[in-house]
Amino acid sequence: MKILQNATIVNENKIFKGSVFIKGDIIEDIFENQIPTSLMENSEITDASGLYLFPGIIDDQVHFREPGLTHKGDIYTESKAAIAGGVTSFMEMPNTKPQTTSQKELENKFSLAAEKSLANYSFYFGATNDNIDELLATDSKHVCGIKIFMGSSTGNMLVDNVQTLEHIFSKSKMLIATHCEDENIIQQNILKYKEQFGENVPMQFHPIIRSEEACFKSSSFAVELAKKYNTRLHVLHLSTARELDLFLNTIPSSQKRITAEVCVHHLWFDESDYAKYGVRIKWNPAIKTKKDRDALLCAVLDNRIDVIATDHAPHTKEEKDASYFKAMSGGPLVQHSLTVMLELYHQNKISLEKIAEKMCHTPAEIFKIQQRGFIRKGFKADLVLVDMQKKWTVEKNNILYKCNWSPFEGITFNSKVTHTFVNGNLVYNNGIFSEQHKGCMLIFSR
Repeated sequence: MKILQNATIVNENKIFKGSVFIKGDIIEDIFENQIPTSLMENSEITDASGLYLFPGIIDDQVHFREPGLTHKGDIYTESKAAIAGGVTSFMEMPNTKPQTTSQKELENKFSLAAEKSLANYSFYFGATNDNIDELLATDSKHVCGIKIFMGSSTGNMLVDNVQTLEHIFSKSKMLIATHCEDENIIQQNILKYKEQFGENVPMQFHPIIRSEEACFKSSSFAVELAKKYNTRLHVLHLSTARELDLFLNTIPSSQKRITAEVCVHHLWFDESDYAKYGVRIKWNPAIKTKKDRDALLCAVLDNRIDVIATDHAPHTKEEKDASYFKAMSGGPLVQHSLTVMLELYHQNKISLEKIAEKMCHTPAEIFKIQQRGFIRKGFKADLVLVDMQKKWTVEKNNILYKCNWSPFEGITFNSKVTHTFVNGNLVYNNGIFSEQHKGCMLIFSR
């Protein structure tokens, strides 16, 4: 038995002083007043005085690169980085090698995670133009969703056949998560700027090549299909103000059939940062204007956007530090996502309650994850303690990603994760890991 004592608890739109009693992997009770002496005598106590307690972060979009791309990252290294950042559960994408587009490869990933992951896990099943039968056989109790790349991706994972899309949206009973960028618009823009610059397109043209128009056309088509077939749709990594008109805030997220996500890099950077960071902040969809960035944050606050995640996608420094077309898109983020959002809190841009809502509560609700995402009696004890007044600078020697770089290198933050509990086990304590405990498969109530 364990007790987290005298924490400042951030949960379900409240902040209060209290203690949490953990029995096994479950939150047995929450106390706002004195804890019974009998419990204190028989429990391992963590003094959380001066620390803030959040539910464990649930990241609904990561690329941990295993199998086949493990020179960039793997399930062990990236889940370890996630734990250090307060991320206790993740949902991983299908564009590995081989791709997760068959039930056999899906089961292989679950086996790897059971052996290696320090965090709780689930995996998306990847759609292609020709795997509908495999897709429809997916187990909705254990698999977080179907992933459709409606924009360029690796191999044959670009689903650009309209009849296939209609079929998937009409037949799938599971949540469909989409990467929305119109490939025809992007390819036309590539041709235009290749004619002007050749291979050496300046990075500031990235958000023009992967444009607002490309994002909106694809997102609006996905929303149109979802409305037509009453599909459960989740649109990933919004990057433009224009797309926000596609989403509602008139009902709670848990009741929506169409939901949306934003990633931390689209809330932190804007196009003026390309001059400093160059290809290090090359993502798809692209980081766009300050107006877009500010509109995305407003949509988080007014609940048009339901989830804050990362799209954690590590590449080696050599893969990033190349000319425009050769530089890989994506970057590592899970170790720093909560820290970045807490920095926005210090800048008076978002409340702690809203951070907990969008990074913990809502992901659990909209994916229907059993017993996670809240500090509640009977729920799994996935918990994160944060020192809100502990300054630290992101440097090579404290980066845990296998690729060993971060877009936040050199930035000093004002908050730091100190402890992370997964299923009641203290797996991270001020830089020290306890790795004998592995994460669990997420279960979905569908």
